[in-house]
Amino acid sequence: MQLDAIYTPVQDDLARVEARLKAVSQVDFPHLAELLDYSLKSNGKRIRPVLTLISGKFYDYDLDNLLSMATAVEIMHTATLVHDDAIDKSSVRRGRPTVNAVWNDEKAILLGDYLFAEAGAMTASTNNLRAIKLFAETLKTISSGELNQAYNAFNLKQSRTQYFQRVAQKTAALFCMATESGAAMSQAPEEAIQVLNEYGYNLGVAFQIVDDILDFIGTKEELGKPAGSDLAQGTITLPAMLLMERYPDNPIKRLMDSNDRQGEIKRAIEMVRNSLIIQECYQVASDYCDEACRGLELLPDKVGRQSLIDLAGYITIRKK
Repeated sequence: MQLDAIYTPVQDDLARVEARLKAVSQVDFPHLAELLDYSLKSNGKRIRPVLTLISGKFYDYDLDNLLSMATAVEIMHTATLVHDDAIDKSSVRRGRPTVNAVWNDEKAILLGDYLFAEAGAMTASTNNLRAIKLFAETLKTISSGELNQAYNAFNLKQSRTQYFQRVAQKTAALFCMATESGAAMSQAPEEAIQVLNEYGYNLGVAFQIVDDILDFIGTKEELGKPAGSDLAQGTITLPAMLLMERYPDNPIKRLMDSNDRQGEIKRAIEMVRNSLIIQECYQVASDYCDEACRGLELLPDKVGRQSLIDLAGYITIRKK
């Protein structure tokens, strides 16, 4: 199923989110306006704001506050990408030059800071104390995850527990913020809020696992960046862990001391592609998607519920 079909229940409201994102770049400082416009242009899937909107569909659909929250979630996501790219010295994101490549690292970091502040202000404008606290906690969690990854770069002794902890911090936390805040905006009962929080967590973990798979099997055209980018940055993901477990003499181990890092990365990609590792990782992602949907029957039987189920199915078949 295509995303457009899954997004049908909130398609009109997602267009309103796009308009609000565009309005963010309408500032008096031309250089800042240019940076904002470039970073917030619609070339992503907008999964996180959609999750906020759909999660608000089950009870009292408070559209104005939901639009503010959904926009804040997407701005926060954009801020994390801008910072990630600057930290990793990445030159391409989604098939086009990164902010740090076009301007420089300093301007990218400052832009990311501005975006975080904008997201916080937009969250505060809802006057929903739970959402405001959730924003602060999520930002702390994501920052902890980034530090965790930085301190463990090229650490080959990481456990699967550490991997899933990092995924929960870096990726799933923002999915949880999207779903929980949407439910809170709609005055959902606590049981429903927890169902949607757990859905967001499990969907976020599955999403990151598939991202990590695609880093090994995707093409540059599909990914918008070279395959093996995670390994090049020293990020040890689930496919890499399974490769090291199965083959003690492996290119990832040699990567640390090699003068031919690109060659070792290419060999690691080939070994993963020519093994059962990809299928096993997809199965783990599928299990998380199943877990995400497990509690959805507790929500009112509305069209948004099927969209959440379909979105979980889409996660494991996406190519980018």
